[in-house]
Amino acid sequence: MSSSYAKQMEAWLRSHQNSETAGPMIAYMRNQFPFLGLKTPQRMAVTKQFVKEHGIPSGEDLEQAVRELWTMPEREFHYTAILLLEKRMKEALPSQVNLLEYIITTHSWWDTVDLIASHLVGDLFTRYPALIPVYTSKWILSDDLWLRRSAILFQLGYKGKTDTELLFSFIDQCKDENDFFIRKAIGWALREYSKTDAEAVRHFVAQTELSPLSVREALKRVGKEKD
Repeated sequence: MSSSYAKQMEAWLRSHQNSETAGPMIAYMRNQFPFLGLKTPQRMAVTKQFVKEHGIPSGEDLEQAVRELWTMPEREFHYTAILLLEKRMKEALPSQVNLLEYIITTHSWWDTVDLIASHLVGDLFTRYPALIPVYTSKWILSDDLWLRRSAILFQLGYKGKTDTELLFSFIDQCKDENDFFIRKAIGWALREYSKTDAEAVRHFVAQTELSPLSVREALKRVGKEKD
């Protein structure tokens, strides 16, 4: 497969675009991106049809297709690129971290970054843990808030395998930031981990000066620390 895969996918998705539904979708995303107007169920259905006929690229062809889809303006192409990567997650090599870093930092917004961080990065780092200190230590200090958010969120699905020392350290480094997306990520990561160890989260929140938003999100499931 070559770059023609992305071009064929583009033509296929554009043939199903709907200007009537595109407007509300653009508004929901605060005018960050144009949309074709393909709501998730329809986009998934038409993508499934395309994949049934054309398959899914792998290796270098997959990376090329993802990068080409990512250059296209409409958001549905970015969602489709993520879907292709998800379908090939188990085949990903450590080098794919560079592609993931690229799509985190390009056309960035919560709707793509959160999927990339919690699914693609999280899975890759589970299988290649040597990548974790190399990349997350760089991301948490980055000027790019989406890389910092990804460093906080990549362990969302780790449950009992969560490196709490790393998570709490990253939160400590970002706790004084005013950015909504960082504060929300802190709360989300803590809330998710509270499903595994509620007491650890209550204790950390009690001992750490977090924003009211982060605290509220963190303690949604477990409440405040007991006296």
